[in-house]
Amino acid sequence: MPRDPVCGMTVDKEGSIKRKIGDRTHYFCSETCARTYEQPEQELKAMKRRVALALAGVISVAALRVIAILGLAVAIMTFRIVGISAWDLAFFILSTPIVWIAGWSIHHGAYNALKIHAINMDVLITTGVLAGWGYGAVSTFFPSLGSEGFGYMEVAIAILAFVLLGKFIEETIRRKSAAAIRKLLELQPTIARVLKDEQEVEVSIDDVLLGDLLIIKPGEKIPTDGVVTAGYSSVDEKIITGESIPVEKNVGSEVIGATINKTGLLKIKATKIGEDTALMQIVHLVEEAQASNAPAQRFADRVVGYFVPAVFTVAGIAFTFWLVTAGFSFAFLVLLAILLIACPCALGIATPTAILAGVGKGAEYGVLLRGGEYVENAGKLTTVVFDKTGTLTKGEPSVTDVIAFEGYNESDILGFAAVAEKGSEHPLAEAVIKAANEAHLKVADADSFEAVPGHGVKASIKKHQILFGNRKLIQANNVNIENIEGKLTTLEKQGKTSMLLAVDGETAGIVAAMDTPKNNAAEALEQLKNMGLEVAMLTGDNERTAKAIAGQLGIDTVIANVLPWQKVDVIKRLQSEGKVVAMVGDGVNDAPALAQAHIGVAIGSGTDIAKEAGGIVLIKDDLCDVARGIMLSRATMRKIKQNLFWAFIYNLVSIPVAALGLLSPIIAAGAMAFSSLFVVSNSATLKLLKL
Repeated sequence: MPRDPVCGMTVDKEGSIKRKIGDRTHYFCSETCARTYEQPEQELKAMKRRVALALAGVISVAALRVIAILGLAVAIMTFRIVGISAWDLAFFILSTPIVWIAGWSIHHGAYNALKIHAINMDVLITTGVLAGWGYGAVSTFFPSLGSEGFGYMEVAIAILAFVLLGKFIEETIRRKSAAAIRKLLELQPTIARVLKDEQEVEVSIDDVLLGDLLIIKPGEKIPTDGVVTAGYSSVDEKIITGESIPVEKNVGSEVIGATINKTGLLKIKATKIGEDTALMQIVHLVEEAQASNAPAQRFADRVVGYFVPAVFTVAGIAFTFWLVTAGFSFAFLVLLAILLIACPCALGIATPTAILAGVGKGAEYGVLLRGGEYVENAGKLTTVVFDKTGTLTKGEPSVTDVIAFEGYNESDILGFAAVAEKGSEHPLAEAVIKAANEAHLKVADADSFEAVPGHGVKASIKKHQILFGNRKLIQANNVNIENIEGKLTTLEKQGKTSMLLAVDGETAGIVAAMDTPKNNAAEALEQLKNMGLEVAMLTGDNERTAKAIAGQLGIDTVIANVLPWQKVDVIKRLQSEGKVVAMVGDGVNDAPALAQAHIGVAIGSGTDIAKEAGGIVLIKDDLCDVARGIMLSRATMRKIKQNLFWAFIYNLVSIPVAALGLLSPIIAAGAMAFSSLFVVSNSATLKLLKL
């Protein structure tokens, strides 16, 4: 059975809403979810308008109350139109559009639930709101049947405002989840250049067939997975594999769709298209992980199946009893009091208000919490898994060693290397030039220059012949390197990329580079260990480089050579061992693992997709904020539990009191408002938290 990519519900293909987006068909449980996925901004704006309308009503009512207290509305309060209080009529005119327009989505949800013989929170909210508004309306137009109607209509507006605000917060989180998948789909180029009858023809990516020959020029995205049939280039695969250094590609090399061709012209044969490409595998993994992790059923929602029927049962019994013993008028007041005091306003805002307060507190530290399911898991967390490239490391190579041999010093070696690499856009060349600039060396232009694909460069300056590249380049030019093999092996064991320099046919030195750890990475990992958490590294990079970085940072568990779709399997395996896992990452290749983990922590400097898939986003790119995010999540969860506890205690105590006829509807409404105020105030104490 397919799942709704927005809410994660299992949907029936026959009865669901179907949409074709790109080359993939999606099934949604409702038009609302379909619109949220397709046009999340429009749907969110519509909900924002409903919330604004309800809050405007609350503010207006509060203003009228203040006017009445100050005695500024005596004339209106005593004025009557055809026997109807002008004061009550004003409240009726104010409340009616708010109840029916702002609250329509809730009423419609209740109707849909009742239509399939189900009772959910919307049913109870609608019952309480319409009961209060209905009784207020009756009291307004038939004052002989009841007391002042404006108080009940005022309560109806307040209930709607609180509930809609909570739903708006939840909808914002759902919108972000849908955006992650859309942004993944946007990575794939829409046009491919296909070779037909020796002519280049631009076609839609959907029209590419298996076996088609594609032309990819420098700077273009590779349209689909394939194998190189002609040409040579370096390809930036960081977006998929996490590897920071572009990979050299020649005839026979495999290429991945959505990666970027950097330097040369490539001709590739399409080997995977549509749903079978690596990018679409990542899309599916994110969809599945978000659906399986889709908002964990909160405590309030888990008990609603019992709570709502119980409230209606108690209300029905009490109404029947008082109808027989005290008449309809009193029985209806008892019924209304039960429905109002049981209306789950405090219950409904217990989680959203705590999350809102937690988000506000986190923003002070650059930590963004994105949902209740993530804070729920923070207290049980046992393991934190880090991506390497761009998360623990800077994401780009830096020169780490400059070794000079007899007759040269380090400045000479770096100067010759910079001359040879000047003008190159390769990341290793950029690292060499940056190191030369930091050493305040003047880098002259070479007299001659020749790039040797896959090997390095040849250059000359002031009659000096320069070779700068890998072993193959040096050996191909008959330069003896036997005496430096020991140094090369040592550097390679440390995970460094070694570039050899030969001047005038003799080995002159070595320049080594690697992706180095971020400045505060070691401190951040130590904080997590002090919290009793296990720390591991999960990377698509090679094992030698991964272990070298892990050794510098004190990480014992290293899982390397892992492709994006395999990262999910690693997280699942850890979860199957009973571990509660947080995944920290920054790239597209991390998105499925971030979504699968109990808590996904996305680095703010990373891709939008990683941030959308994460449950905690570190805005400042400070790894020490990982510990802060976990501590804040735990504190927020404590507030949620406190709020839910007091909300339920309030209902358990107050409903029997109302059923005994000891509470008027006005007092019941006031008590309901007080419980909501308590929840909001308790959540607000998160602002006092020190991280």
